[in-house]
Amino acid sequence: MFLGQYQHTLDNKGRLTIPARYRGLLNEGAYLTQGFDRNLRVLTVPSFRAIYERLSRMNIADPTTRQLRRLIFSNASFVELDRVGRILIPQFLRDIASLDSDAVIVGVGDSIEIWSPQYWDDQAKILHDAEENSKRYSSLDLSLG
Repeated sequence: MFLGQYQHTLDNKGRLTIPARYRGLLNEGAYLTQGFDRNLRVLTVPSFRAIYERLSRMNIADPTTRQLRRLIFSNASFVELDRVGRILIPQFLRDIASLDSDAVIVGVGDSIEIWSPQYWDDQAKILHDAEENSKRYSSLDLSLG
């Protein structure tokens, strides 16, 4: 499971160090694609395959399905960790997420998100608003029983 937040720097070639505690889950490589919130998503191979299979079963005549397939697959890239635990983020994906020299790496359970510090700060403000969170999440059942 991917948990926590980390701040790292991209080198001049666009390589980003993946936190050591995440690397064991990415042994067979990963898929990097555009996220839904001005960020990037890093998915394990099994997770990406599951999304592929799910999208492949959706109605291709539905315009929303076609757009979602384009969003995920046309902006996807297979990445492998190098010997020091870095992935190369292609320029087109760095442009999508406005990544320049710094990045925030966020574990979200089954995947990793990569954010520009500016966009992550905006997201963190939303996440830390206790009053709004109470309203926003009140309809979700997170009880353990």
